[in-house]
Amino acid sequence: MPSTLRGRLALALGAIVLLVAAVSCADTQPAESAIDRLRRDTEAIHALGISGVQARVITPEGEQLIATSGTADRTTGRPVSPDGYFRMASTAKTLVATVVLQLAAEGTITLDDTVERWLPDVVRGNGNDGSLITLRNLLQHTSGIHDDLPGYTTPDEYYRQRFDSYPPDQLIARAMSHAPDFAPGAGWQYSNTGYILLSIIIERATGRVAHQQIESRILTPLGLHGTHWLGPSPGLPEPHARAYQFFGPGSEVDVTEQIPLEPENLSWVTTTQDENVFFRALLGARLLPPGQLAEMRRTVAVSDELRTLWPGGRYGLGLAERPLSCGGTYWSHEGGDAGYITLNGVTVDGARSAVVSMSEALGDTPDHIRSQESAAATLIDHALCADHPDPAH
Repeated sequence: MPSTLRGRLALALGAIVLLVAAVSCADTQPAESAIDRLRRDTEAIHALGISGVQARVITPEGEQLIATSGTADRTTGRPVSPDGYFRMASTAKTLVATVVLQLAAEGTITLDDTVERWLPDVVRGNGNDGSLITLRNLLQHTSGIHDDLPGYTTPDEYYRQRFDSYPPDQLIARAMSHAPDFAPGAGWQYSNTGYILLSIIIERATGRVAHQQIESRILTPLGLHGTHWLGPSPGLPEPHARAYQFFGPGSEVDVTEQIPLEPENLSWVTTTQDENVFFRALLGARLLPPGQLAEMRRTVAVSDELRTLWPGGRYGLGLAERPLSCGGTYWSHEGGDAGYITLNGVTVDGARSAVVSMSEALGDTPDHIRSQESAAATLIDHALCADHPDPAH
């Protein structure tokens, strides 16, 4: 992905040559400001057919750059709010992982504890064995537990299923009806079921449900007043953009109203402001001691399938590592659910961060999915590389 913002002057033999080179570069390609690049990248996402886009960058100096594009409602045409709520979806896995690592730092649990230790006889049958799976495996998606979650792939399925909700034990039972994808630690496969198990383990270890622990341990200390657990509510607080799912030509459906599949894990809403603050605090070592943050950032290779969306990406404990075009890597955990797709990123020191939320999912073809992911990842890359010179100069 191309890096941006300031041209790097070629090496010069003297001050006069250096000045000429600088003028020449400025004449042929004026430097683009960070906010102009953010606006251009936001417009590029909208141009793919995405109904609404909001993006926010926080610089090391604390400056906030904000851009929006498109509409929050295809019927009324109202503009996208830069402070609009959206469903957090799988980004909430980083919240769960942070609480687990806090409990490990306190000695309440260890990452080498087995699932059987905390949930006897829950992971069993068809070759599944909770005594062989550790909490680290669950956090890292190396447990081998097969995901079998309900979902919709057509408009008819959405309308039939949108208000269905499933208790955790029912979703775990669906997973246990399958053989494992691989032996624990022998592969990598994204498993929502693994994080359902982690949420239950948090409750067993502390006596309080996972969302209460997240609120008291993360949201309240950081002042994240725009992040809420909504339980089985099918709606979102105001303001928010309507969410759409593109199933194919002639099949663009408003999917805003629906009950999250598994409310304990998926019923979080947030804002671009709060998501930035959370990731900056996490990578800035404000939520975890150094040892636990280092564990979170110890990564493994992801599946071949995911590498098509995350070129060069790796996965730690509830946190993904992805390369930057300007060198080095950044940390993130994207989320996608119910029409809302969000990518985020923060530099290794927590100093610069970016979040882009899209209120439409292009879910009809693999190429469209990849194009949406790529455009959003490019925005994040440009935002995080803003302090680096452009290698084109």
